Amino acid sequence: MENNKTKAKDFFMQLGLMVALYAGVVALLNILFRVINILYPQVDAYYGSSSISFPVATLLVVFPIILVLANMINKGYVQDPSRKDFFVRNWLIYITLFIAGIVLAGDVVTLLYFFIDGRELTAGFLLKVLAVAVVGGSVFGYFFDDLRNKLTGSRRNMWRVVATILVIGSIVLGFAVIGTPQKQRAMRYDDQKIMDLQNIQNQVVYYWQTKEVLPTSLEDLKDSLSTYEFVPTNDSQGKPYVYSVVGPLSFELCADFNYKSKESSQKARDLYYYGGAESGNWQHEEGTHCFERTIDPERHRPFEKNI
Repeated sequence: MENNKTKAKDFFMQLGLMVALYAGVVALLNILFRVINILYPQVDAYYGSSSISFPVATLLVVFPIILVLANMINKGYVQDPSRKDFFVRNWLIYITLFIAGIVLAGDVVTLLYFFIDGRELTAGFLLKVLAVAVVGGSVFGYFFDDLRNKLTGSRRNMWRVVATILVIGSIVLGFAVIGTPQKQRAMRYDDQKIMDLQNIQNQVVYYWQTKEVLPTSLEDLKDSLSTYEFVPTNDSQGKPYVYSVVGPLSFELCADFNYKSKESSQKARDLYYYGGAESGNWQHEEGTHCFERTIDPERHRPFEKNI
């Protein structure tokens, strides 16, 4: 009975260690790739969210779990060396070595392919190759040592130090490049303001198409019979967005922004969120920034003229 309990315990500890390890590796590479994408953005490329909140949260949870489970498993080996022969342990280690080896081989193949094909080996691409090589190589090295029973106390501590440096260094680098949680929150507010302005712009165009005159204020856009009954505000204090008529077909929309938009990332967000190039340029400076828009009557014809 005791042997069955021990095997069940070892099974779930080994499985938990591997699941936590895979989740940690994915989160670690996720952070590094997002940092590289910010430092070396590709032209006209969109990478999705630059936030590292989820991978950082994942690492902060799974990395201590990895250390605790690895320590408990090692203590079990010291008490009973025969546990190392448990078939689940060997299978999981071999599977991990196989996956790590495939990743490292694929890393080298990709690098050689780009070189032989004459493609540009950009700094961003080389850093991603290096990140995969370092993380995958560390996983491979640790479990290869474990399989060969070379994980002495000092060598195990060495791998702990390597893993800790990789995790903490990546998190610190991520916050340094992408920004603290407070900065990320402020940048999300800026993105929300751009989406609000885009929505207001669409409503102004719709109003003009309906009445062939620009609204005198944002209050004119409210319509209890449509979904646009409440005009969004500029901040949590209820400060309104600034709208002003510049000419018969021109108007301005103004908002207060926490940070200046980056040209490459803002261009990508425009294409992804706001309907492509026709949505207009939404790059902005820090502080109050105004966007001037002019309606093209040929493109946005009044509704009765569309019949």
